[in-house]
Amino acid sequence: MKKIGLLGGTFDPPHLGHLLVAEEVYHALDLDEVWFIPSNDPPHKDSTDTNTEDRLEMTRMAVQSNQHFNVNTIEIERSGTSFTFDTVSSLVNTYQDTEFYFIMGGDMVEYLPKWHRIEELLELVSFVGVQRKGFELQCEYPIIKVETPMFEVSSTLIRNRVQNGGSTRYLLPERVETYIKERGLYGKR
Repeated sequence: MKKIGLLGGTFDPPHLGHLLVAEEVYHALDLDEVWFIPSNDPPHKDSTDTNTEDRLEMTRMAVQSNQHFNVNTIEIERSGTSFTFDTVSSLVNTYQDTEFYFIMGGDMVEYLPKWHRIEELLELVSFVGVQRKGFELQCEYPIIKVETPMFEVSSTLIRNRVQNGGSTRYLLPERVETYIKERGLYGKR
């Protein structure tokens, strides 16, 4: 049976922190692959102003150099609100010989009880909580905990840096950084 990690997000933009987390979980759980799933309209965040095509293209560029990373467009193709339950249900039905592991940051673990159809979701997928060394994740649900090195970067930080003319060097894959410049993404409004 294959073991696939799922890493969802707006990826607005995808950064080296996303790649680091995916790589760490890939090795820690001996996964076969990690699929990056750009959301269409995430229920837990404000909608993004960046169009879907740009986010998808940047995500493809970000994972391109890693042979066990792939992009899955299921949420973009489905459109509407990107509930994890709908995504995982569809994947479980389509890939019946696969175990799925949903990777999430430690900050999301505390919100797990509020997730859409969480009780049913727990029967379909194993949750992986990424934690920082020395920081304990608290959750009423069973989660697999994986420690990762601390790398303080976020998509918000990057968007703010671009908007203010700051450096994003060593925060983004170079191809993504070039794409943002060429397309004029996150510029001053």
